[in-house]
Amino acid sequence: MNHMGNTMNTNAWDIVIGLEVHAQVTLASKLFSPCLIGRDGVANRHVHFVDAAMPGMLPILNKDAITQAVRTGLALNAEINLFSRFDRKHYFYADLPQGYQISQYHHPIVGRGALPFTADDGTEKSLSVTRLHLEQDAGKSIHDAHPSYSLIDLNRSGVTLMEIVFEPELHSAQDAGAAMRALRALLRAIGSCDGNMEEGNLRADVNVSVHRTGEPLGTRTETKNLNSIRFIQQAITFEAHRQIELLTRGEAVAQQTRLFDSKTGETYAMRSKEEAHDYRYFPDPDLPPLHISAAWVDEIKASLPELPHHRRARFCRHYHLTTDQANLLADDPDIAHYFEAVAKNHESQDVARWMVGDLFAFLNKNNLTIDECPVTHHDLSDLLDQIKNGTLSQRLAKEVFHELTQTPNHKVADIIKSKGMAQISDDDTLAAIISEVLAQHGDKVADYQGGKDKLFGFFVGQVMAATKGQANPQKVSQLLRDALQKSV
Repeated sequence: MNHMGNTMNTNAWDIVIGLEVHAQVTLASKLFSPCLIGRDGVANRHVHFVDAAMPGMLPILNKDAITQAVRTGLALNAEINLFSRFDRKHYFYADLPQGYQISQYHHPIVGRGALPFTADDGTEKSLSVTRLHLEQDAGKSIHDAHPSYSLIDLNRSGVTLMEIVFEPELHSAQDAGAAMRALRALLRAIGSCDGNMEEGNLRADVNVSVHRTGEPLGTRTETKNLNSIRFIQQAITFEAHRQIELLTRGEAVAQQTRLFDSKTGETYAMRSKEEAHDYRYFPDPDLPPLHISAAWVDEIKASLPELPHHRRARFCRHYHLTTDQANLLADDPDIAHYFEAVAKNHESQDVARWMVGDLFAFLNKNNLTIDECPVTHHDLSDLLDQIKNGTLSQRLAKEVFHELTQTPNHKVADIIKSKGMAQISDDDTLAAIISEVLAQHGDKVADYQGGKDKLFGFFVGQVMAATKGQANPQKVSQLLRDALQKSV
């Protein structure tokens, strides 16, 4: 069924997609306990009595979690609710010690807002935010570490999550992916979540329904815990086609929670979908309502950095970048800083081409971030200086760039000197080499002068070979034409 999209006509159907995103908040400690968040991988090492739901333990709210939620809400241009409240959401999992999750339902801290994003075709769009609320994460069940038992790791229990609920306004898997990329860039820019989907720090539940164009909305399903943008898009595509196939056969779509199998690209049923009343929400009696001041919200707003969509617009306007270049260079604040550090002394298009081309290719191949790159922005600036002053050709510059990736802490000038890579631009030196090349190929000189203009490229190639590619190509062309004319 994962190949249904190749044969099924979906033009008569409308797909409606809603996203519910869980973002682990960047904090030192947990939402309701002083326990530090552990990253050492040792099971059950980072668990407080509150996280384990020991009798008599009371939750104490982490103020920094409120700050991060407000920052995120402001970045989403959303309403900040000066009054909010925590509720208990009841359900049973073996890795949920309390038997309930402390969350926000009736009174979330953040209300309606909007996420701007750029679609794959370059169209600027906006996705409405329904709400953002804080909640505690559950622990983790481990099913493959013992042949007979499931094990429980409570390190994640009590970790702070922001659940960001979006309106069901998306209509394609591609737009869902673009919106997730925009959200991840925004969260990283303000520092409220590291956006690491592979580690589960940013994951999405995807609601999908289909209906024939012009008819009422269909029954939705929810696919849980998708931890990559590729999986989100695959799950949407599969689920939409699965529902269309059911309805085409005259069968009904069951409202249910589903899981995604990344190996097959298919979703499968997990359980029937609960409604809100199934969770028996009521106000948490151990946590008083939360009141924050408008003045404090204004202080947080003033501290926000430049947001990715604002930076993209500035890069296009100030540096004359294309939309694609701006999307690649402006979303990540560290990449944006690298670009601007080099572009202040060089042509922005030259910088963009080197970064989007050679630099990103190296980072992607080696799975490195820009901060881990051995080629610093000082190195790239020095490299462009050497191209500008004629010391390096583009080809030689690429060789020097490769050397920089292999020999961290080496300087561009040192590599040029040690490898003998300096471009030959001296007129007298080049004239002597050209004279020798023409003397070796007198028959071809005669053919060229007889009208075979295409031989000019042959002579250029011979000069470049004689100089091991280090001759200045522009100078070679100019001096070669002069020499061939004088030979007439």
